[in-house]
Amino acid sequence: MFMFLPDYTWLVVLPAFFFALWAQIQVQSAYQRNARLQARSGLTGAQAARRLLDEAGLSNVGVELGRGQLTDHYDPRQQVVRLSPHVYQSSSLAALGIAAHETGHALQHAEGYLPLAFRNNLFPVASLGSQLAFPLFFLGLIFRGALLMEIGIMLFGFAVLFQLITLPVEFNASRRAIALLDSRGFVTAAELGPTREVLRAAALTYVAAAAVSITQLLRLLMLRERRR
Repeated sequence: MFMFLPDYTWLVVLPAFFFALWAQIQVQSAYQRNARLQARSGLTGAQAARRLLDEAGLSNVGVELGRGQLTDHYDPRQQVVRLSPHVYQSSSLAALGIAAHETGHALQHAEGYLPLAFRNNLFPVASLGSQLAFPLFFLGLIFRGALLMEIGIMLFGFAVLFQLITLPVEFNASRRAIALLDSRGFVTAAELGPTREVLRAAALTYVAAAAVSITQLLRLLMLRERRR
């Protein structure tokens, strides 16, 4: 084990790690701040999502009450928009923004939006890669198994690719959300700013996740070069 010391490659990941912490603080702050601002329309997140889906001809897509906080997501396999309790039941600007964002993913799915389709198909491989990459790589590093190291790097590469393709998917869903809320009159012109703030803060977390993944991959490559 002492052959890894000193290992300064972790310094490559450190800035991205702090960026991820900062992004998480930003999204929590933006959400808490705008969760106190009630939309004049009086619509709850669940009502807004249901109306937007129905108007798009997606009455087959369900809107369900989920669990936890900020666990909102669209499930393409079951075709369900799941909203956390505070989003599902609240008529705050934060709730409407998040509900519309997840509805945006349902619209992407219905339209065959290419980046979303690619991400969904990549998910099984990326999930496997994120679980096996580091154990395989470090086993190869310990026992001088170059093939294991290469497999670990390749598998983690799929996880990085998944994070990168997530960015346009999330940005597009946020743009759709703002446009939908504005055009349907669910929020006023004055309310668009706070709503957009929540979605921008959420987008930062995806950028941070991509940055962490990229720097982790860079670290693996650096460790491989040191072993040669």
